[in-house]
Amino acid sequence: MKYDIKDISLAEEGKLSVDWANKSMPVLNNIKERFLKEKPLEGVRLGACLHVT
Repeated sequence: MKYDIKDISLAEEGKLSVDWANKSMPVLNNIKERFLKEKPLEGVRLGACLHVT
C-alpha cells in the first residue's frame, strides 16, 4: 500500500499517545485481548466515517 505521510517526525509522539492509552485505559486492552481470542468481527465488512472539520 502507498501512504503519504505529511510529517514523519510526529511518529514518536503518536507512539507515546498509543502507549499512554494502553496504560491509562486498561479496558481497551481487555477488549483487544477478547477480540483477538473470539474474533467476533471475522468475516464482517465494516465501514466507518470520521468527520473532521
